[in-house]
Amino acid sequence: MAKVNYIEMPVKDVAGARDFYGKAFGWSFASYGPDYAAMEGTDVAVGLNGSDDHAIPQLLALVEVEDLEGALESVVAAGGSVTVPIFAFPGGRRFHFRDPAGNELGVFVNEPGQH
Repeated sequence: MAKVNYIEMPVKDVAGARDFYGKAFGWSFASYGPDYAAMEGTDVAVGLNGSDDHAIPQLLALVEVEDLEGALESVVAAGGSVTVPIFAFPGGRRFHFRDPAGNELGVFVNEPGQH
């Protein structure tokens, strides 16, 4: 079953955001290079995205699925429009879409070993 279990936040300073959330809530983050960190191990994980290549303009909810290509086809068939085509990231692949109401979300599949 597809489920929202990841929220990604755009940040300019990944290290500063890590420090803030660590002090504010006791969260600890794993680094995935200088431009990304993730707090995992809870029902909803949080990513800090400081990337220029895959920058996001606002908070982004991500839906986890088992079949990424099938999810993309379903989103388009239901009236959604793809805003970012499928791309790989450390640990999987994802795409972004806009729903008919104008909300942008991401859809991802975990693929351990994906770079």
